[in-house]
Amino acid sequence: MGASVDMAAAEINASGAFLGGRTFEIIRGDSTCGDSAAAVAAATRLVESEGIVSIVGGLCSGASGAMLQAVARPNGLMMISPSATSPALSAVEDDNLFFRMSPTDARQGVVIANIMRENGISEAAITYTNNDYGKGLSDAIESAFTELGGTVTLNSAHEDGKGDYSAEVGALSAAGGEILVVVGYSDQGGKGIIQSALDSESFEKFFLPDAMVGNIIFDTFGADIDGSFGTVPGTGGASADAFNAMAAQAGFDVTVYTAEAYDATILTALAMQAVGTSDSSKAAEVVFEIANAPGEKIYPGEFAKAVEILAAGGQIDYEGASSVTLVGEGDAAGSYREILVDGGVDTTVRYRN
Repeated sequence: MGASVDMAAAEINASGAFLGGRTFEIIRGDSTCGDSAAAVAAATRLVESEGIVSIVGGLCSGASGAMLQAVARPNGLMMISPSATSPALSAVEDDNLFFRMSPTDARQGVVIANIMRENGISEAAITYTNNDYGKGLSDAIESAFTELGGTVTLNSAHEDGKGDYSAEVGALSAAGGEILVVVGYSDQGGKGIIQSALDSESFEKFFLPDAMVGNIIFDTFGADIDGSFGTVPGTGGASADAFNAMAAQAGFDVTVYTAEAYDATILTALAMQAVGTSDSSKAAEVVFEIANAPGEKIYPGEFAKAVEILAAGGQIDYEGASSVTLVGEGDAAGSYREILVDGGVDTTVRYRN
C-alpha cells in the first residue's frame, strides 16, 4: 500500500501541474492499527512537526476513528482512508472531512453470507480479531448469514500476538460448523488460528475476508487450504488493467487495498487542485463532486489529463484503480472480488457489485 501511495505521488509530481508546480510530498507515520493512542501520537507528530495538510489513512478502523476525532477534526484535515471498513465509521461526527475508498463491512458481511449460502454452507463458526474491525464485520456476517437461513455455531474473539490459539480453536471446533470464518489479520492472530485449526484437524475450509487475503497466507498454507473462499474489495476491467500495469512497472505486488491506496492519494491531490489550494478543509468540500458523475472519467495514470480538464472549467468523474463511487457519508460503493483457493493460490471466481 505504501508503494502504491508513492507511485501516485510520483505521478502527481511528474505532471508538474499540481497547484501550479508545487511538490506533493508524502510523509509517513505508523498508526500501528491496533493501538489508538499510538495512532493519535503519530498523527499529532505529523501535524505539529511536519506540517502535513491532509491524511491518506488511517489504514485500520480503530486507528482511523481515533485520529479523526483527536487530530483531523481539530485541525480541519481531510482524511481519505484506503482500507478502514468498520460500519461504525459511517455514523461518526466527521465535519465532512472523512472519506474512504473501501466499502463498509456492513456490505461485506452480506456478500460473505451470500457466498457461503450459494455454496451450500448452512453452519459456520466465526472468530474475529478483538477490535472495531473484527467485531463490526463478524456481527455483519452473523446477521446476514442468519437472515439467509444459516446458523452461526459460535462467534468469538481472539487476541492478536499470541503464540498458541489451541484454546480458541478448541472452542470453535466443539461448537462445530462446515467452515471457519476467520475475521483477522493475515500476519497476526488470523494466521495463527488457521495454523492451529489445521494442526488439530478441526476445520478444512476457511472463509478469508479482506484482511486475510494476502501473500503470507497463501505462501504459508498453500494447498492445505484449498477449497476455502474469500472476499476482497476489487474490480476488473480497464481500471484494474491500467493500475496493474503501472504497479508492475513500479515493481510492487498488487494485493489487498493497493488500488485503494493509489486512489486515496490521487483523489486527495485532485480535490486540492479543484479548489486551487492545499487547504484540505476546502478540498473536502469537492470530493464527492470529483469522485462521482457527471464528468469525464479519469483512469489510473491520468492525473495530468484531469488537471487539464479542471483548468479548462470542465468536470471529472474519478474512476481510478478501484472504480470509485462515493455514497452516503463518504463511503465507497465499491465491488468485491470473490476468490477460491485452488492449488494454493487465490483464484478469481467473479466480481460482485
